[in-house]
Amino acid sequence: MRNLSDFSGFIFDLDGTLLDSLWVWREVDIVSLKRRGHDVPNDYAQAIAHMSFADAAKYTIERFQLSEAPEALMDEWYGMAKTEYRDNVMMKPYVREFLEKVHAQGIPMAAATASEHSLICPTLKRLGMLDLFQSVTTIQEVTRDKSFPDIYLLAAERLGIAPENCVVCEDILAGIQSAKSAGFYTVGVEEPFSLPNREKIKQTADCYIESFAELL
Repeated sequence: MRNLSDFSGFIFDLDGTLLDSLWVWREVDIVSLKRRGHDVPNDYAQAIAHMSFADAAKYTIERFQLSEAPEALMDEWYGMAKTEYRDNVMMKPYVREFLEKVHAQGIPMAAATASEHSLICPTLKRLGMLDLFQSVTTIQEVTRDKSFPDIYLLAAERLGIAPENCVVCEDILAGIQSAKSAGFYTVGVEEPFSLPNREKIKQTADCYIESFAELL
C-alpha cells in the first residue's frame, strides 16, 4: 500500500464508506417492497447500489413490474429515509479521526455520493463533517451511475487534482472498478452489505481496509 500522504487529494463515497447508513436503505427496501407484495431479493441491494435515485426507481419498477411512476417511488423512499438521516445516521468507526488527520495535513477532500444533496448535507452538517469537504458531488450531477467514473472525475476536477494524484475510497465493487479504470488510487472499505463482493473488491482495489483505524 502506498503512503496516502503522498497523494494530493481524497474523494470519499459516503453511504457505507464514511457513514453507517445502509441499514436505512435496507429498511426502506423491505417496507417499500412489502407494500407491493414482494420480498427483497438477495441481489437487490447490490444491483442498485451504484445507481441514482431515479435509475434505482426505474430498475425497481421494471424488475417488479410495478405500475407507478418513478417519481412516486422516489418520493416514498426519500420520505422514509429523511428522518433517519436527519436524526440517526452516524459515522463509521475512526472516520472522524481519519478525516481530521487528512484535513490537518492540508490535503483537500471531496465527497462523491449517490444520495441527494438535500438528504446527505444535513447529515454531514449535524455530524460536523460538511466543512471538511471542498465539495459534495452527487450522481444527479453527471449523466451516468457509479459503474462509470464520471462522478469521481467531476469531484477530482472540482478539487483541481488529476486522477493519478487522487485517492478514491469506496465500499462497492462497481465504484472501485470504475474509479480504478480512470486512473485513481482506490481504497476498498469493508461494509457488511458489500460482503458478497468482498473478494472481488480486495482483488480490484489498490488496498483494502476493514476500518479507517488502519489508516491512522
